[in-house]
Amino acid sequence: MTNELVLAVTHQPDIASAWRSLVKPNDRVGIKISAAGGELFTTHRDIVNAIVDGLVAAGHQRQDIIVWDKSLGGIKEAGYTRGEGYQLKSIPPRDGYDPKAIISEPFLGNLIWGDFEYVGNKGQVPLLSDTENTSSISHFSKIVANEMTKIINLPVLSDSVRNGVAGCLYNVTIPNIDNWRRFGVPPDFGASSIPEIYNDPHIGQKVVLNLMDGLLAQYAGGPQSQPGYAFPFATLYASKDPVAIDALALRQLEEWRKKGKLPPIKRMGAHVMVAGQIGLGNANPAQIQIRDVGR
Repeated sequence: MTNELVLAVTHQPDIASAWRSLVKPNDRVGIKISAAGGELFTTHRDIVNAIVDGLVAAGHQRQDIIVWDKSLGGIKEAGYTRGEGYQLKSIPPRDGYDPKAIISEPFLGNLIWGDFEYVGNKGQVPLLSDTENTSSISHFSKIVANEMTKIINLPVLSDSVRNGVAGCLYNVTIPNIDNWRRFGVPPDFGASSIPEIYNDPHIGQKVVLNLMDGLLAQYAGGPQSQPGYAFPFATLYASKDPVAIDALALRQLEEWRKKGKLPPIKRMGAHVMVAGQIGLGNANPAQIQIRDVGR
């Protein structure tokens, strides 16, 4: 399924040519998975391995490819091992963020342990109050800022309790910055911020392919594992347009939530529409052409 989608997106005759059309031999390639869902709802290992095999066929060294998420706590249960040959990486608290790679937004977030600018009490200085330990700055992870020139984006088909849909735009933005909690609260829910973060040169210009893992789909409580709101969907979506995939996912999630008598998430997922409005992709499902390459 993965290879068929890559061939369909690139219009190339074989998988090596397909990946060569997306990444060059001197590119440093990173694969952004979603590992928040643990055993059941982490990006499936077989999809990652198919992509790595394709990159190797295109001339890349397996040991140079990075597969990462903010935390990798559930990947062992999901079948990942350190013996795959590629690099499995997470973002270390505080030290995993680049002090010079920042994005500023005009509202404050409460800093917690793990954020780059958080000031804790080590017995040397008075502990800052909640109102003092705040910042309008977020730092990009060193992984995304410094360690790769091209990104392959592999979210899962899931809602987000903070941002409506944990899709393509979400997957390469919120898990890759510190001081992120401020982007998931009302009234904005990250509607303006997530597209701006994606549009930063550290992210958007590097993404060459988005492939959403919908083999299992989850429509409430995500992106953490909530099996009671999930079922086998047996579908993968791929596109160079992250907004189009997210728009389709958001529409599908709303249908499932309506059937389950759950409230709509359109307001929390407004970043998808905003991303379309500023030209990051197509957010109108009526104008998105879906090509079925399944057998």
